[in-house]
Amino acid sequence: MKVTILRLDHRKERDKRITTHVALAGRALGAGEFAYSGEQDDKLEESVRNVAKTWGGKFKIMHVEKPLMFAKKFKGEKVHLTFYGLPFQEFRAEKGGKSTKLLAIVGGPKVPREYYSIGKNIAVTSQPHSEVSALALFLYKLNCGKIPESFPGWERKIVPSGSGKEIIRKAGRRKK
Repeated sequence: MKVTILRLDHRKERDKRITTHVALAGRALGAGEFAYSGEQDDKLEESVRNVAKTWGGKFKIMHVEKPLMFAKKFKGEKVHLTFYGLPFQEFRAEKGGKSTKLLAIVGGPKVPREYYSIGKNIAVTSQPHSEVSALALFLYKLNCGKIPESFPGWERKIVPSGSGKEIIRKAGRRKK
């Protein structure tokens, strides 16, 4: 399933780390696209593109001026990750049905009411938590617990290890 993430109302100074972490968690857990609204942030876009270039995979990042229109026009299944939704353990993606695409909407400072009626409202928990944790747990479940260890086209790759750290660089050199 091709997953697109829509992060609402990015604020450059206040949200630079959280929005970056939402994008990177989405990428690491198999999403293919990241759209964000609010203030356009060239540093955010450059940072995420650099990670995708270095660690591989095809991951697209884009700024959208009209996120509600973007969400409404999205062709595929739509979920809004919120405290107020159905338990994510009950979520079942449409398989073999009309959708092989999924839009996961994650909030910002205050989510407008209209987003609650766009698709399914899904809650990872009904307790306060971050957009990063909600998205990560949702994607983990969506992918049946399968997490990509590396992506095609990588320049760097981590070698799993119980102690220490090791990175393989594309040229074949190992860094410890």
